[in-house]
Amino acid sequence: MDARLDYFASPTAGKALKYFMSAGRELKESPLPAATQELVALRVSQINGCAVCIDMHTKEAAAAGESPVRLNLVPAWREATVFTEAERAALTLAEQGTRVADAAVGVSDEVWERAAQHYDEEQLTALVLFVSFMNAVNRLNVITQQPAGDYQVGQFH
Repeated sequence: MDARLDYFASPTAGKALKYFMSAGRELKESPLPAATQELVALRVSQINGCAVCIDMHTKEAAAAGESPVRLNLVPAWREATVFTEAERAALTLAEQGTRVADAAVGVSDEVWERAAQHYDEEQLTALVLFVSFMNAVNRLNVITQQPAGDYQVGQFH
């Protein structure tokens, strides 16, 4: 499978994505726990069907020490006993924030309040920005059919 566009060969993409991806690097350094970031990135990418992001975040999480059991259970996290209450709150917020067109309500007050019980304001800010960032990256990749499977840990960091 070949991508429809090569972002690395495009001057327009090069200019725009330079700033866009730097925002992603800043979010990686945010106070939101790294494990939570990878779980959220993986779940958002699964919902959006972004194979290249699923490939990337599965490999990055594994390299950071995430267990195969937890990674394999992300699609069924509600029934899994391996996630903390804080991670569950983040995954719920990420799902509702990703499925805004399906739910038409965005993130409910109940889900927001649950997340706020586990994360301070700075972490919540990072979580919201991160969910939004991942949705944008997923769309860039899905629209152009970026192929998956060849990602190497640390390739884009």
